[in-house]
Amino acid sequence: MAQTGHTKHSSIHRPKPGTQQGATMRRTLRREAPSTIGLLADAQDFAAMRRYRTFAFDDHTVYLQQVEGLLKALAAQGVHTTVALFDPEDYAEFCAESGLDPDTGASRSRFTAEIAAAGATVAYTGQRLSDLIPVLVSRAVRQATWEYATLLLADLGTCADCGQDIGRAAFDRASHLLMRLLETAGPGTHHLVCSTPTENDQLLAVLHTHRDTTGPARLDSAEGAEFATILAVAIALESRGGVVLRTSAPDSPDRVHGWRLAHGALAPLTAGEVFNAYCTDADTGEPVSPESGVEYCAGFDIGADPAEPHH
Repeated sequence: MAQTGHTKHSSIHRPKPGTQQGATMRRTLRREAPSTIGLLADAQDFAAMRRYRTFAFDDHTVYLQQVEGLLKALAAQGVHTTVALFDPEDYAEFCAESGLDPDTGASRSRFTAEIAAAGATVAYTGQRLSDLIPVLVSRAVRQATWEYATLLLADLGTCADCGQDIGRAAFDRASHLLMRLLETAGPGTHHLVCSTPTENDQLLAVLHTHRDTTGPARLDSAEGAEFATILAVAIALESRGGVVLRTSAPDSPDRVHGWRLAHGALAPLTAGEVFNAYCTDADTGEPVSPESGVEYCAGFDIGADPAEPHH
């Protein structure tokens, strides 16, 4: 009898796999395992995925509703979830290179894990999907722009005269100009935009910073690297790059300053040039009404070191 009782006692506290306690432990582990959802945000991309038999959806609106429901359900379980953009063309290319059948859920899951590891994602924190999608698209565009600019700089090679890496030298110069600009901009909340044309596209980078009356400017390191990379492209290609700075401070109008890139330096624009640049539609060239409460100011000397001779 004593032996029988001991056996029963052991079975209660040492459950075999598949018992209720084991299931509870697995649910606990599941809450600590993050999830990633590959989102078809665009109706055209959604339509492209419908050619796969195992893709279960036929209506984009219903699909988005189901994705939002899944996000809420995972959040209710305490699961941390991120969302990544799912691109059908990249997916087909990934499957071809990896030897995977694209018409399987396992392949879609593996591709989602790959893009989440290397691409832009947004964490789900309870926000509406309609608010999450624009942020996700913006991050994806930034990521693609930065990758394109980085490859462009890498392909420039070395200077035939001095042997210096042209892309690295341009990035170092751009970083110096950015740091000097932030240091001389003074206190306030700053919004910087750098744009430059290339052979195939117009590259654009945006940087948000804040600086108190004391201490250095605070900025996101990833945004800073992206901004410096786009500026470096303008320097290396000697293209028509430009920088605009908008500063906001309490109890004062916003101030807008501008510079053009010239020979590895930021040359200040006049107040009139800043006004024309800011109040002209970039696509049509038509005038745009100036904003109220905004002062259009000349660029200022950022005190940067002279640029080295360009080879």
